[in-house]
Amino acid sequence: MRGAPVVATALLLALTLSCAAPAQAAVRTYYIAADEVVWNYAPGGQDEIAGGPVPSLPPGALGWRFRKVLYRAYTDASFAKRVPVPASEAYQGLLGPTMHAVVGDTLVVHFKNDSPLPAGIAVAGMAGSFTAVAPGERRTYIWHVPASSGPGVNDGSSIAWRYYSPVAENKDENTGMVGALIVTRRGSARPDGTPSDVDREVPILFAMMDEGQSRLIGANIADPLLNPKHVGSQAANFQLANIFFTIDGYSYGTMPMVTVREGERTRWYVIVTRSGFDAHAPHWHGQTLLENGMRTDAFQVEVDEIAVADMIPDNPGVWLLHCHVQSHLMAGMEARYRVVP
Repeated sequence: MRGAPVVATALLLALTLSCAAPAQAAVRTYYIAADEVVWNYAPGGQDEIAGGPVPSLPPGALGWRFRKVLYRAYTDASFAKRVPVPASEAYQGLLGPTMHAVVGDTLVVHFKNDSPLPAGIAVAGMAGSFTAVAPGERRTYIWHVPASSGPGVNDGSSIAWRYYSPVAENKDENTGMVGALIVTRRGSARPDGTPSDVDREVPILFAMMDEGQSRLIGANIADPLLNPKHVGSQAANFQLANIFFTIDGYSYGTMPMVTVREGERTRWYVIVTRSGFDAHAPHWHGQTLLENGMRTDAFQVEVDEIAVADMIPDNPGVWLLHCHVQSHLMAGMEARYRVVP
């Protein structure tokens, strides 16, 4: 019996050390293709905020629909079957599939270029060489996730980075190639890499999409189904007429609604593209958030920045989410989100 306290102490010490030991680093694998699609900035043609049809486009505009290249996730290396997009993520639109990693992990991305353009994937905040992938070809990218790519001392448990194609970076972004990588602090993640202190993650893209700077602008001009008025690039007002202010690639409230639950710990990652004219000011009606340690319902996000804001919804209903820059709002940079009891 004299040995019992020693055994109990040793067992307690072993359990304490086991709980304190950091989780083993993981290798996280994704299969992502660059796919050419026809995108509609205002599907249905109705202004879902103001009611009635969306405003008429100005002279010099091709239309609402454009060929674009989007990142999309597949189930395996055959690239035969897309990963189903759950209803909760239908809002993501132009934004590529969200990838997750934990500090110390290795990220392996098998990439296939099914677009007509040289393209590829690079991750902001990750070191590594980049080689463009020719149409129809494949490449495997491998990134090790260092502490310098994870949350800082003043961050929450996770932060986000853009992934993108740097062949002609601004033009690639306007062509549609942009996605989010969320990196969680080691010791603060679930097995799937998501932060353990968050119930719902909402990466969302505030983007001024400039179709005149798309690498597919020539194909869009040449397609009579997308350009029925046969507008040419030399048309008066062409440049400004083919700019769209969007949330996840949608204008005038046509984005499928984000749905969150009352009391659900919700983390929003607001991604602003680098090719816009100026900053955006996302504003959530009906709820408040914590951003940079401050309580707010609106804040400014600069060009090429990502802001992280936490919300615990407490006011059920359907609410407006929009950019508070007046010219952006008037151009349709608005959507809705729903809080359910």
